Amino acid sequence: MTIKRIIYMLVALTAMTGLSSCNYNSLVEKQQGVDQAWAQVENQYQRRADLIPNLVNTVKGYSTHEEETLTKVTEARAKATSITLTADELTEENLARYQAAQNELSGALKSLLAVSEAYPDLKANENFLNLQAQLEGTENRISTERKRYTEAVMDYNTSIKKFPTMIYAGWFGFKEKPQFKAEAGAERAPEVKF
Repeated sequence: MTIKRIIYMLVALTAMTGLSSCNYNSLVEKQQGVDQAWAQVENQYQRRADLIPNLVNTVKGYSTHEEETLTKVTEARAKATSITLTADELTEENLARYQAAQNELSGALKSLLAVSEAYPDLKANENFLNLQAQLEGTENRISTERKRYTEAVMDYNTSIKKFPTMIYAGWFGFKEKPQFKAEAGAERAPEVKF
């Protein structure tokens, strides 16, 4: 082997090592971005869960025969808050289970808010209106944070699938992260009747 060939091989090896280090660091940053985005999703879901007891108690004070609806909301909240996921536990199955519990809670909340239509005094109650506005704002925040999570996951998943990064990603254990799925029936527009 000539000295020139040895030098070329050393330069190539050094370049590959540097490339590997850069790709690894980039993947770590992207993975941390996904983890941070997931933490924000959980934060907003927790904010919603924290509002629910006050909302239930306010409605309870005005409605005496809506016990079934109030019970469903309370049970759905308990179920939704009992399922926690760390960013490391994010898999398709775990995310689907988590989302199913959150969707159940969303449905129960819709029923609770619909109950308010039957109670004019409740609809005019300042505390109820304030809680309802906070809940609406929280639902918007949840949507925003889910969008940010989806964008972070897309960036991360794309990065680990690109060549040559896909080689290093496999070596260092970077795995694809799950995305939120639309609810069943979300593709159909709601039917409006007058």
